[in-house]
Amino acid sequence: MATLLDPIIGFRIDGRRPNELRKIQCEVGVFAQAGGSAILSQGNTKVVATVYGPHENRGGRSKSLHDKAVINCQYSVATFSGTERKNRPHGDWKTVEITAHLKQTFEAVIQTEKYPKSQIDIYVEVLQSDGSNFCACVNAATLAIIDAGIPIKDYVCACSVALIRDTPLIDINHLEESSGAPHFTLALLPNYDQIVLLEHASRMHVDYLDKMIESAMIGCKDIYAVLNKYVKSRVGTISKNFSNLI
Repeated sequence: MATLLDPIIGFRIDGRRPNELRKIQCEVGVFAQAGGSAILSQGNTKVVATVYGPHENRGGRSKSLHDKAVINCQYSVATFSGTERKNRPHGDWKTVEITAHLKQTFEAVIQTEKYPKSQIDIYVEVLQSDGSNFCACVNAATLAIIDAGIPIKDYVCACSVALIRDTPLIDINHLEESSGAPHFTLALLPNYDQIVLLEHASRMHVDYLDKMIESAMIGCKDIYAVLNKYVKSRVGTISKNFSNLI
């Protein structure tokens, strides 16, 4: 753990400063057959998200809600995503846990009341894993939902944070994540400062909690700035192309 943050110059093992995000690259509309889709990279972590719907609930009337849409999420990891090839079944505990967290996160942001008796499907798959997989999935799914034209209350952005040498490090990579240091993941509606998910994977002293939450929220807002800039650029390009056709 001691080598993950240089005590003299304050740089992390990958050359970043404690409050510095990994490079984010994204693209929407990558699958024409889906209602919305996006592929997003955060450093060496790469995920793809697709959204289908709203459509009629496939579970029949018994599983539909009369006043809002049902959010169905599915999380998976490609067998080639890490250094070791693992054939992870869809029903393992980690997959089930992350799927539940995705559902909880997007139920808080999608305006489901606009689509009663319907269903919205969100599928995310990790293509390349180097830490903060859940965060990248949330950020990619947000872009896919926007691409699908489904109304949301706000962007939902997720960022991880770890405490190493009493210093919060945001957007942690695999080495930092597996170091044994206290860490958690936070999902935020950045324009409302509203936390929709806080998931911790280790014990930590309560004295550090506020400092870590503050760093994670700043990280979420930095991610929002990147995603929002891309979406605005994308909309501008589409508008310009449409104007040229008229």
